[in-house]
Amino acid sequence: MDHVELGRLLRSRRAALGRTVATVAADAGLSMPYVANLENGRGNPTVSALDRLADALGTRLTVTFSGPGTGHTGAVAPASLTRFAQTRYFRREVSRLETLLGDDSQTVRTRLLDALAAVAHALGRDLHEHDWRRLLDAVILVLAHPAD
Repeated sequence: MDHVELGRLLRSRRAALGRTVATVAADAGLSMPYVANLENGRGNPTVSALDRLADALGTRLTVTFSGPGTGHTGAVAPASLTRFAQTRYFRREVSRLETLLGDDSQTVRTRLLDALAAVAHALGRDLHEHDWRRLLDAVILVLAHPAD
């Protein structure tokens, strides 16, 4: 992953969570200019700094080594998903799932965004808000009625 792609990933995750650079930087114990530079594709972060940022963003850092020609398999949240995550509808559904699953809001939000981004990545296209709503409804339906 290059610096620009890393920056996009950091910004996308932060925006999807509705967080500011300042709050993420504070939670990670890093300076705001340092985090802003990383989001803008500048700087050479240490693994420790990336790990702290991942934790502050409710995810975890995974480092893999791969040979030439292997691609990135993680799904970056599309812009439409980032916008959808800021809607009242999404926030309400996160609250419902929080109660249903017994997890905190940030954990539920992160898991949902990861799952929805993976679906969009698998489909190979960006989705519209009504598509995101249907997918979210399907996820909630599955979680609310687990198989016996």
